Amino acid sequence: MSEKPEENSAPGQTELSHRVGEKAARKLKAQRHVTKTVWSGLGMMGIVGWSVAVPTLLGAALGIWLDRRFPGSRSWTLALLVAGLAIGCLLAWHWVAAEGRDIREQEENNHE
Repeated sequence: MSEKPEENSAPGQTELSHRVGEKAARKLKAQRHVTKTVWSGLGMMGIVGWSVAVPTLLGAALGIWLDRRFPGSRSWTLALLVAGLAIGCLLAWHWVAAEGRDIREQEENNHE
């Protein structure tokens, strides 16, 4: 292992100290990224949960109202609950796909 300074390093800095500095910088960057990822992950779980729960509950509430208002052999509550759940799942899929695209774009930008 050579102890000569590299061309783009500071004067008096050895190859070893340069590599140690690079590793330390990468480690600090990774630690910041983990913290950011944890909080954004928790936020994403909240968005996904609400995007499924709200349409499902709205569908069920509208179905209950329709069943009371227009009684019949078919259950509006069940039909609209399922429709709300399907809409909520589509919304959640949209949010997760958009977040995945953002993460991939950030990673591509960081590697350049």
